[in-house]
Amino acid sequence: MTDDPAPDAPETPQPPDAPHASDAFEAHRRYLGSVAYRLLGSFTDAEDVLQDAWLRWQAADRSAVGDPRAFLTTVVTRLCYDQLGSARARREAYYGEWLPEPAVSCTDTPDSPADLAERGESVSLALLTVLEQLSPAERAAFVLHDVFAVDFEEIGASLDRSPDAARQLASRARRRVRDGGRRPGGADPAEHRQAVRAFAAASTRGDILALMEVLDPDVVWHADGGGIVRAAVRPVRGADRVARLVTGLVAKWFTPDVATRHAVVNGEPGLVWYDRTTGTIGGVLAFTVADGRVTEAFVVVNPEKLGHISPVTAP
Repeated sequence: MTDDPAPDAPETPQPPDAPHASDAFEAHRRYLGSVAYRLLGSFTDAEDVLQDAWLRWQAADRSAVGDPRAFLTTVVTRLCYDQLGSARARREAYYGEWLPEPAVSCTDTPDSPADLAERGESVSLALLTVLEQLSPAERAAFVLHDVFAVDFEEIGASLDRSPDAARQLASRARRRVRDGGRRPGGADPAEHRQAVRAFAAASTRGDILALMEVLDPDVVWHADGGGIVRAAVRPVRGADRVARLVTGLVAKWFTPDVATRHAVVNGEPGLVWYDRTTGTIGGVLAFTVADGRVTEAFVVVNPEKLGHISPVTAP
């Protein structure tokens, strides 16, 4: 005796994608996670949003959903929009300077097609920090349109605005990003990589003069220790001050058990340091570079913002 229905048993009507509800969500999960991270600047918060989005997808009448990707983009955008208001209040009360959680790749293997797509949608740590200055609606319109090429009709639907209002939000966000008081990088990848390598070499040697050569005279050092790891509470400005700060940190932090490694940080050349025994990441450095010199440096040492990064394996 089997559990198969009799040949003439009627089939229960199903929504077109009901048997593959999980498949439909998983097919877009990487993209949805990318949207949520770029809207929130936090992998932890983005994962919470994806969990909520999954529950709403499960509860939705999927027979009425013509485009699952557009539907899920709207769900994720609205969930992020709701989070951004409370996140801003938390970040204003944060100990020291709040920086986004970095996206780090330490692998030496060739990029997969998914990795290349992710790289194309990358947003630098510097830009993510600037986005903190925007209103939730401006940030959503800017990220969805300028990073993911979502049309304004869909963005308007996600934000309960007209397409014209969504276009205005993105335009206003673009102006605020441009006038956000931060110096743009503008370096091509090879120039950026060369400046990072020069910074790493000079730092490792404790060579202040060499550091001064690679640092822009008006360089700004941003650090996020979250009150857990000691770090500069306010930005440090000027090549001389930053060079002396860096050499002091290297002397203090870089014991024989600690190693540095070049990495890709939010799509750009950066650095990580890690425990040689466990591979655990202890800090991440991202940079903006212009005219061959570092104009800004962003160092994340708060361990709560590094737990999502895979341990470093031996090169």
